[in-house]
Amino acid sequence: MTIRHLKIFIEVVDCGKMSTAATKLFISQPTVSQAIKELEEHYGCLLFERLSKKLFITEKGKKLLSYARNVVKQFEDLEAMMLESNYVEKIRIGATNTVGNCILGDVIKVFREHNPQFEVFSYVGNTKEIEEKLLKSELDIGIVEGIVKSQDLISIPEVNDFLVLICSADHPLAKKETVELEDLKNENFIMREQGSGTRELFERYLLEKGVPIRIVSEANSSDTIKKAVIDSQYLAVLSIRLVEEEVKNGKIHVIQNMNSDWDRYFSIVYHKNKHVTDEIEYLIEVVKNYKYVDILQGRSSGKLII
Repeated sequence: MTIRHLKIFIEVVDCGKMSTAATKLFISQPTVSQAIKELEEHYGCLLFERLSKKLFITEKGKKLLSYARNVVKQFEDLEAMMLESNYVEKIRIGATNTVGNCILGDVIKVFREHNPQFEVFSYVGNTKEIEEKLLKSELDIGIVEGIVKSQDLISIPEVNDFLVLICSADHPLAKKETVELEDLKNENFIMREQGSGTRELFERYLLEKGVPIRIVSEANSSDTIKKAVIDSQYLAVLSIRLVEEEVKNGKIHVIQNMNSDWDRYFSIVYHKNKHVTDEIEYLIEVVKNYKYVDILQGRSSGKLII
């Protein structure tokens, strides 16, 4: 078994067909088939089920895949470090949209000051996208607000956060000390896109309470959502960390869920087979500095009741 075998195996998984994998790797299909056969013989198990000319990865194949991506990435890093005269160490950080908008920039700044020799690459997407990139070894570490579903990923809650219902300062709900859940049925909502941890938490809450809402718009940008709340009288649910400026300048009114149903964490996430370097450990410590949030301390807000 060689690195080449693993690269071919990964490409077959990603492509779903040996012929497509062969084209992408610029080798013949029989060469791909032989490599997979040799891997299966080496480990004494089937890596793919072949049904109706389609390939379906087996449980053993999934286990191999969870290691193979990291092994290949580490080998490629080793080669680059040893062979490239201008090699620069890199760290690839993924963050969900909420995290990207409120703490990622500061985290990267602190990391660079302590590790100036490192090149930092960052990617911002929703929880589902960050999870997929971590599983494919396209990121070294992630900071997410949603629930990570893969058992191949380690998720450690580190930073306190909570969602708030927001409306414009001149919205009728802003004049009420308490807002009933039933009041939300007739309001227009702008929501985060599917795959967002923010949306998942809020929709799960509404489902448990049996309260439907009217979603008239979706956006993956918190700035777009806040603008729609202020200009179009929409309601939305966002992290309290994302509305600090608008709350301070009086443009947005916050309605809190007092039962802690919308409390959550930003979690550090990495692959279970990932080698956690000193630099990654340092990054985790930097993130911990943002653990607490006190934006609403001393400020008036509404209260959501059931």
